[in-house]
Amino acid sequence: MPTPARTPVTVVGLGAMGAALASALLAAGHPVTVWNRSPEKAAPLVEQGAAHAPDIRAAIAASPLTVTCLTTYDATLAALEPAAAELAGRALVTLNSGSPSGARTMASWATGHGARFLDGAVKNVPTAVGKPDTLLYYGGDRTVFDEYGATLRVLGGDTQFLGPEPDLAALYELAVGGTLLPALLGFFQGAALVTARGLTTDTLVPHTRKWLEMIGSLLPHYAAEIDRGDYSAPLSAIEIFHAGIPYDEELGTENGLDVRWHAPMHDLLRRAMAEGRGDQSISALVELLRNPAEHTGV
Repeated sequence: MPTPARTPVTVVGLGAMGAALASALLAAGHPVTVWNRSPEKAAPLVEQGAAHAPDIRAAIAASPLTVTCLTTYDATLAALEPAAAELAGRALVTLNSGSPSGARTMASWATGHGARFLDGAVKNVPTAVGKPDTLLYYGGDRTVFDEYGATLRVLGGDTQFLGPEPDLAALYELAVGGTLLPALLGFFQGAALVTARGLTTDTLVPHTRKWLEMIGSLLPHYAAEIDRGDYSAPLSAIEIFHAGIPYDEELGTENGLDVRWHAPMHDLLRRAMAEGRGDQSISALVELLRNPAEHTGV
């Protein structure tokens, strides 16, 4: 077994996140080989001590562990295909965006070429890589996680193994990531609202942070309701949210805001009301999301 603190690692893909991963590994004392389709992106990492492989075959051959950080599974497959033969007996960790089906395809291809495969996700921005509380989670070959766990924790101190299914990281990436854009749009709408009054967006930050903390505190309760399938004792009922629809529309009209992004959420609330779910917990909306065909035309 390699010495965890000094495991040689190859990093493929040197965008903002890939470069951050390579920098963290170098800072922790790992011998790092880098490769990117645009070789000029390797120069700052070479200055930090990385070796720049002349081609993808040499990059894979340089280390027992390869970490890829490209945009999609298709991009990862395209980059690695010329080096398929070099993957045999090596560990491959992919950190890219994509669907669970893409992760399964990637796993099948990698293991078909003799690689030990682990798929993961970085749940933070590049500047957070290497910090003690940065979350990364993985699914796939447990032996890879066990053997290289110390190396992977260099990338983020909150490093978790989700299970042996190779698509689990992609599954949770999309399941958790679904909250990101709606939350950001809500903040951006608030920014448009207060700045129209001559106030600054930074005045919104402490109040929004507190609001998000409150929402976070409610998640265990809503999770328990969903897992039980019992929505009969709501903290917040669907009818309360439904009653707020006119206020959203009035807000847009009065302040010249584009609030059309609310429309699908309003539609979901109206359909829940039409089903007689008004007195149920807002978490009952999961039932409409699970079976959209059953609610069409309600």
